[in-house]
Amino acid sequence: MRSTSDLGMFLGVDGGGTKTAFALLTGDGELLATALAPSSYYLGRNIGLVEDVLRSGVASVCGETRITPADITYAFVALPGYGEVSGDLAALNAIPDRVLGHQRYGCDNDMVAGWAGSLGAVDGVNVIAGTGSMTYGEHNGRGLRVGGWGELFDDEGSAYWIAIRGLNAFARMSDGRLPAGPLHKHIADHLRLATDLDLVDVVLNRWQGDRMKVASLARVVTAAAADGDTTCVEILREAGRRLADLVKTTIAQLGYAPGDIVPVSWSGGVFASEEVRGAFHERLADTPVDLRDPLLPPVLGAALYAARLAGTPLRTEAVDRLRTHATTVFQGGNDA
Repeated sequence: MRSTSDLGMFLGVDGGGTKTAFALLTGDGELLATALAPSSYYLGRNIGLVEDVLRSGVASVCGETRITPADITYAFVALPGYGEVSGDLAALNAIPDRVLGHQRYGCDNDMVAGWAGSLGAVDGVNVIAGTGSMTYGEHNGRGLRVGGWGELFDDEGSAYWIAIRGLNAFARMSDGRLPAGPLHKHIADHLRLATDLDLVDVVLNRWQGDRMKVASLARVVTAAAADGDTTCVEILREAGRRLADLVKTTIAQLGYAPGDIVPVSWSGGVFASEEVRGAFHERLADTPVDLRDPLLPPVLGAALYAARLAGTPLRTEAVDRLRTHATTVFQGGNDA
């Protein structure tokens, strides 16, 4: 009987704005350990927090399985914001070496973990629509990112993008520039506004325009759409179209031959909306794509990618076994 070490052990790390997830698995798809640690989003903070978070998570999974970091065959660390400040790359790339005590690892943006989880680390395109939005795709060894330039002037179709348009609609409804729909009451009740203008106090003064807090209002827009608010329905449908356009652009630039069927999947909480999903599918109706429900949460995608970087990608039966484990261990793992 083979030991766990004979199969290889692969560590996936999926960083995020609210938490960082860790998963350790074997080469035959057995999930050995998982852990959660605080956010590893370091932009605007101290880059040293990334090392603190990694140490905490690695210690947890190693302690649970009674191994040492040296026993890990390969690791992949997916970090939010990675690559967006070129001057930080050398420092970020050096951190796992100090934590693991070896150089059998790779680092990249967390979009790679989303892609690998959704598609099982095979060629194709994944679109991420959580607080922000972007696509990542791979084809014949080439990886490509499209979108994700930030909430101030991009992130089309994201939760933040949806929320800002919902807030704009609320303001116009309050003024009479737009007929009042269910959104008006939904926002007023959700934020407990004494007067409509208190919205300015909540969003700009108390929240200071906080990205995550503003993006959370996308759920209010979705609820209003479910109550028949036609303005909100159109906001969500336009979000789906913008996300589909990101996919189309990615496919066009990845060098697929005309007529190639491209696997496409998605991750992120925005896709919980039926309006978003419907418009997304409609926009891609004339594009040769194979739309696939997400296979695995991003943290398991990161572990799959670690195995791929090691030159020993998991076989189909191993991925299927991992999916079975994920169903019981992870709930809503693709939400962002």
